[in-house]
This record gives sequence, C-alpha cells and structure tokens, in this order.
Amino acid sequence: MLVLGIESATTQVGCAIGGHEGVLASAHSSRAKRHAEILTPQIDFVRRQARIELREIGVVAVDLGPGLFTGLRVGIASAMAIAHALTVPMIGVASLDLLAFPVRFTSKLIVAAIDARRGELFHAFYRPVPGGVQRVSDYEVSSPDDLASEILARSEDCLVVGDGVLRYHEVFDGLRKVELADFGFAYPNAASLVQLAHAQALREQWVKPWEITPLYLRKPDIDINWATRDTK
Repeated sequence: MLVLGIESATTQVGCAIGGHEGVLASAHSSRAKRHAEILTPQIDFVRRQARIELREIGVVAVDLGPGLFTGLRVGIASAMAIAHALTVPMIGVASLDLLAFPVRFTSKLIVAAIDARRGELFHAFYRPVPGGVQRVSDYEVSSPDDLASEILARSEDCLVVGDGVLRYHEVFDGLRKVELADFGFAYPNAASLVQLAHAQALREQWVKPWEITPLYLRKPDIDINWATRDTK
C-alpha cells in the first residue's frame, strides 16, 4: 500500500511517497508563506521521482499540527482534496510526533518544540521506546521560559528538537542536562510522516477525509485580533 504524506505545519512544506519498501521519494522546501504555490508541483515532482501515478496511492497522510495556521490550512485542504478525488482514506499525525520520531534512537527524554509565533512554543515530551517514541505529556502551548522551567523541573537528561530551539536558542542553550538537536532535525519531516502512517495503514487505523481534524491548540491570529477589536 502506497502512502502520500503531506507536511506543512511550519515554514517548511514537504511531501513524500512510500510503502512497504520504505520511502520512495521526498521533497521539502522552506520558502515562507508560499505553501499554496509550492505544494502542488512538489507533489507531482515526488510522484514522478517515485515513478508512480497518483491513482496508485492507497492512503493520504497529513500533518495535523499544531503549527502555523496558514500552512496547516493549505496542507490539510490539499490532502483532503486528493483523498476525496482518489476515494481513499486518510491518516493524520501530529507535527510534534513527527519531530520526535527521527531522534528516537537517543536515550534521553525528547522535547519537541515548534515556534508558535507571538513569543510561544507548541511542545510535547516523549520517551524512546522500541520502534519509535511514546508521548508522555499533552500537546501544549507556552512561553519558552515556561518550557525551560518545566524541563528543569523534570531533572532528566533531555534532547530538545524543533525550530523552537532555533528561535529561542538563548533560552535553552546551557541548561543543565539539556542537549539541543542539530539544525537537520528542526522541522517535521514528510518521510517520517509516511513511515508512521504506513504502520497505521497496515492496521487499518485510518479515517474518512471529512473526519480529519486539525490540531491548532489556539485560535488563529485573525480571530484573536477581531476579539481584541471588539473590546475597545
């Protein structure tokens, strides 16, 4: 069963195709606020690199967030449209899970952190387990200082990964028992999405396209701005 994975939760947008043979092809681009114009030709490029036709896709996987509202909206809408056109099911995976998965071989507690803008981070904690990672906290949004305090309170060796580390490097650098992941692990990865989704697909853990629900954690900026305007 072939899986098409679409990832767009951050400033990076990516897609990948894979199945029981592993990931056949993937592509990523970090051109801020150009998700809509990049994604469609990127999917076609990956399809051609994998030497398949879209009609061969059996499942469409998508990053549910949390992440930047505009990017998530583009990725999820595109994934739903493709799944509907192909009459195939969908699998949704959280962006923080996609950050934690590639560093699963560490022995440390994993802290996945995505830049949420407005001085905040989306984050969650994970423990490495055989074959992957297990989330041990809720998906949350908080300030970098609050997350640093939570990390210190756990008093464990931690590996912090994500573009939130890059944005607020000075907050986490030098914390006791804390290692910062390399730049190569800064963004959720479409190849990881395909790997995780394929395992779920084998267990038939999928949903209909209209059952996909984004994980925003907070209202989009435009809603907050209107609410603020109404109180003036």
